[in-house]
Amino acid sequence: MDDHTLYERLSAFVTPARRSLFDRIAPERTAHITVVLEDVFQSHNASAVLRTCDLLGVQHVHAISTRNRFATNPEIALGSEKWITVHHHAGPDAVPSAVEALRAKGYRLIATLPRADAHTPEDVPIDAPLAFCFGTELEGLSDDLASRCDGALRIPMFGFTESYNISVAAAITLYTVMRKLRTSSIAHRMNEDDLLALKLRWLRASVHDSASIEQRIIEDDARTRFDR
Repeated sequence: MDDHTLYERLSAFVTPARRSLFDRIAPERTAHITVVLEDVFQSHNASAVLRTCDLLGVQHVHAISTRNRFATNPEIALGSEKWITVHHHAGPDAVPSAVEALRAKGYRLIATLPRADAHTPEDVPIDAPLAFCFGTELEGLSDDLASRCDGALRIPMFGFTESYNISVAAAITLYTVMRKLRTSSIAHRMNEDDLLALKLRWLRASVHDSASIEQRIIEDDARTRFDR
């Protein structure tokens, strides 16, 4: 059974309003921009970033766990992890593994660092797919990941404190960049096959015991074709 037929059959188990919501939101998703979170250890920060990604249409997040386990806070994430795709990279080789996976998909890696020569969210080039890398709350990006990045980005500061909270930095960066992207002529939207796969993923997350229901749908279809 192809994904389109499966989506149509499984859609019978959600309300028309939920399906309409999928149809409206999915075309606004993009894989042109992604986020990399390296060893973020405070669950409320990780959750706030996921929530921001969902609200701004950034579909993919890469979580690197070399020293700290990636965890979320349901009260802050508000279910956003169900709607976006989190790719986990764990273990001692998590950094090179994540970088390799991102480069294979054509991303330029952008380190968020307070360097004077770094781009700002307003002027960072967005013609190529970008992966914005954010580090730990206390130390920022590791030297390992920073050295593998293709460029850097800073958010100008005019106060006494030395850095933004990671969730705030991600929100400022993503809001500014996504606003630029949506008003540009850059082809940043997902293709039809990816949109269908995304909506099917959302549907499976919305239907209770979707795996069993899906299996019954496939088996019923096979029996029907055999009877013919």
